[in-house]
Amino acid sequence: MTQTPENAPKALLLSAYDAQSHRYWRKQICQGLDQWQWSELCLPPRYFSWRQRGNSLSWAFKERETLTQEYDFLLATSMVDLSALRGFVPELAQLPTVVYFHENQFAYPQNAQQLSSIEPQLTSVYSALCADKILFNSLFNLNSFLAGARALLKAMPDQVPKGLMDRLSAKAEVLPVPIASQSDRELMTAPLGQKSHCLRILWNHRWEYDKGPERLLAAIERLDQQLKSMAKEARPDIRWLILGQSFRKVPGEFTKIERILRADDSPMALEAWGYESSVEAYHSHLGSADIVLSTAEHDFQGLAILEAHAAACYPLLPQRLVYPEWFQESICYPSSTIEEEAQGLADEVLRLAALKAEQGDLPKVHSRVDFNWSSLGPSYQACFDSLLGNRP
Repeated sequence: MTQTPENAPKALLLSAYDAQSHRYWRKQICQGLDQWQWSELCLPPRYFSWRQRGNSLSWAFKERETLTQEYDFLLATSMVDLSALRGFVPELAQLPTVVYFHENQFAYPQNAQQLSSIEPQLTSVYSALCADKILFNSLFNLNSFLAGARALLKAMPDQVPKGLMDRLSAKAEVLPVPIASQSDRELMTAPLGQKSHCLRILWNHRWEYDKGPERLLAAIERLDQQLKSMAKEARPDIRWLILGQSFRKVPGEFTKIERILRADDSPMALEAWGYESSVEAYHSHLGSADIVLSTAEHDFQGLAILEAHAAACYPLLPQRLVYPEWFQESICYPSSTIEEEAQGLADEVLRLAALKAEQGDLPKVHSRVDFNWSSLGPSYQACFDSLLGNRP
């Protein structure tokens, strides 16, 4: 850790819904810019609606001493109700401010159990207008936010000031979340066992509806059917690693997936299942996998995919969301109905299994962007410094 100089900028970082990906980003920023003096306030990632609307109230009356310290800079996630927090704590309105969008509420798929509300969307627009700079982890995120904000403001009945979209567009920039450093990624290349003739498929996402468990189930069902139609000696050895964090309500598709893969007559094997709390063990799983799969209906950057890709996994991704921004569309499977995607995925898995059997490994896939801190860090530094008046 670099020793912080006495005249280093003092920054306040606010994470109002400190989910795993938000925490990952926060740690990367504070470690990468360790010459700054960071103070951090975070709220746990639960009770979404209350957290999104109530964070300003919680902080203003519980953390006033921290909020009213002398700072040079404010960095907040888009979940922070910045306009309300500035009203409660006027000192914050004087600080150069960046709001970081890990996601936006306009492009987030609605669960059948969720009530549609414009309040989270409108609050994020207010926070963006308060900021001097708004950063997005992908162009897909930025464009869908601007399109959603434009449509929302257009739908308001009256008294919408002119030029708001120009203000938002002028301060918006894409700056992805950096992934682990090269030294950290070396941990990922130590597999649980040597990669062998088998084909290991990793699905490593939150166990929630927006990550496409229905699509994953359909693909596994289709692959199960096709393998059973083959002679046993002709079947490729396919093994699944289905990992990820689960919450109080787990989609029922996961029970069905486990039942299929653990069945006595299953032509595939289930090698890992559930949440892996050990970082070292998780990285070993990444290192042992051949393919990292996404069936997501929501991904604004896809950190789980990018980490696995850094560990030499072949990315098998739908042709939607952010993925074509990071990888050539030729490696993305067509985005269509659940049934058509399931068939396309099953066919692609069998093709890749045959390719590995023939060549001993899968081809290396390059991303369009270098996500290392060494590449992205200078852009973060330049962005923050510009708001400090290029302070040395």
